[in-house]
Amino acid sequence: MERAVEGPIWAITATYSEADNLPELARGMLELAEQLGRPPKLLIVDDNSPDGTGEIADRLAAEHPEAFAVLHRPGKMGYASAHQMGIGYALDRGAGTIITMDADLSHDPGCIPAMLEKLREADVVIGSRYVPGGGTVNWGTDRKILSRTAGALVRLASGLDVADPTGGFRAYRAPILHAAQFRQVRQEGYAFLSEMLFRCMRAGATTAEVPIVFVDRRFGRSKLSRRIILEAVGHLFTLAWRRITGWRP
Repeated sequence: MERAVEGPIWAITATYSEADNLPELARGMLELAEQLGRPPKLLIVDDNSPDGTGEIADRLAAEHPEAFAVLHRPGKMGYASAHQMGIGYALDRGAGTIITMDADLSHDPGCIPAMLEKLREADVVIGSRYVPGGGTVNWGTDRKILSRTAGALVRLASGLDVADPTGGFRAYRAPILHAAQFRQVRQEGYAFLSEMLFRCMRAGATTAEVPIVFVDRRFGRSKLSRRIILEAVGHLFTLAWRRITGWRP
């Protein structure tokens, strides 16, 4: 059964040294006005970037206050906590729909209308690299293997029936985020993404996927670290135990 996509629609992105990418992301978001009437409001959560990303974000918010907002944090505090803070900030201001996306241009704003359309029949929509029509660009063999393996292990441990459980380009209905108690998530990186999805599913969410082509960053360096990968591996055992015991958030 189709349901209306509730608004206001906010998009959350976490930044650390994304000065080369943020202006192009902003242009892509503003262009959505032609399709949606009004673009989602992009909340930029910046971790005191040394390259001036925060100043660019401030300028965007001053020039287009209806389309951009900024949260400044004192230092590099991590992907997960930035998204948690951003989601909470948007929900506290009446957001009915939350989109999460990366700032490095790997997530194309042009996919957002299709995700919102799919949200009419689901509580969570994933921009998926691994459904027909999806894919990756500029990835080496090692990264493809890592991503595929991570997804397979998450599905095995958690029982999640989605092709891309570690994808971070998502659209959520606000009620399912509250039901999933997103503020209690403590994981980072891949583990944060699988934990968020697992909590939503355990809270009764329906899910859907739309194809995206993930383009590896052109500027800057990846924030993925060995610690994040090891944490994700450890989190698999937590997911498996919760699945066995019937845990609910």
